[in-house]
Amino acid sequence: VGRGKALKWAESGDVDVVLVHDRRAEDAFVAAGHGIDRRGLMYNDFVLLGPRSDPAGVRKSSDVFDAFRRIAGSQVRFVSRGDDSGTDRMEKSYWQRLAIPAGGNRWYVSAGLGMGEVLMMAGEMQAYTLSDRATHATYSARTGLEIVFQGDPRMFNPYGLIAVNPRKYPQLNHTGARALIDWLTGPAGRAAISAFRPHGEQLFFVSPGN
Repeated sequence: VGRGKALKWAESGDVDVVLVHDRRAEDAFVAAGHGIDRRGLMYNDFVLLGPRSDPAGVRKSSDVFDAFRRIAGSQVRFVSRGDDSGTDRMEKSYWQRLAIPAGGNRWYVSAGLGMGEVLMMAGEMQAYTLSDRATHATYSARTGLEIVFQGDPRMFNPYGLIAVNPRKYPQLNHTGARALIDWLTGPAGRAAISAFRPHGEQLFFVSPGN
């Protein structure tokens, strides 16, 4: 599930630990007393995808903001997750930085779906979309979408682990949550993350300091 749903489940005491990728939301979640001991786990990056023909000329972009500006200027369809996930929030932050009210435009499609479904939709529509690199790698053979822009530092995508606060929800399995977090951030978990290379490509990198 996306960040929004995951944190709502955690706020309701329905899960023991969350793994999400929206640092501001993670810090707010901990500050509100819902979670404790946020730990950086791993990172990858976001990539901007589009059809091979690249009708908006995104491959010529100088940075991520230029890429989004070109899409808006061309009015070629863009499919947004529209689900308040970490990816959705990152995408919307680019439009906000550009002062472009993307929502409400005919070329902007707010899907309200998960990343995989959005990639399939964008592929069928020959549209642009923003994705994390790992999900794109999983679906690329089925969508026909290509990476048209990548590498801007502002597309960095860190993932954090947070245990739900046991004082707020004492019935939760905090011992199990702590054991999972310790394993994932320990030598065995770090090795497993680094070794995860479907199709020979490393998709996640261990966060420094763990």
